[in-house]
Amino acid sequence: MDNKLLTGTLEMMMLEVLSQGPSYGYEIVQTVLSRSGGHFELKEGSLYPALHRLERQKLLGSYWTEHEGRRRKYYKLTAAGRKALDAKRTEWKAFATGVNGVLGIEYGLV
Repeated sequence: MDNKLLTGTLEMMMLEVLSQGPSYGYEIVQTVLSRSGGHFELKEGSLYPALHRLERQKLLGSYWTEHEGRRRKYYKLTAAGRKALDAKRTEWKAFATGVNGVLGIEYGLV
């Protein structure tokens, strides 16, 4: 799959995963991989910068916890993050509807 198609959707997918509850980096990666049917395998080089960017934008909060002797940083959606996710979902639906229309997917042409 062309990675350029992922541009702009990474943050939306991360916000969606975190809308289900707090999670940490590896768990976010595994959830996206599973829910995408194996199509999206997030790498550390894109995951953590995006998490930190969302945190700076106040769309995510974070906290540290210890689990089986290891410290993990958990991320959680803030109220602003939930609002941003709603806006991103609306934008995505409009985009997908437009692209599907052009491709003829909704009309059974493809």
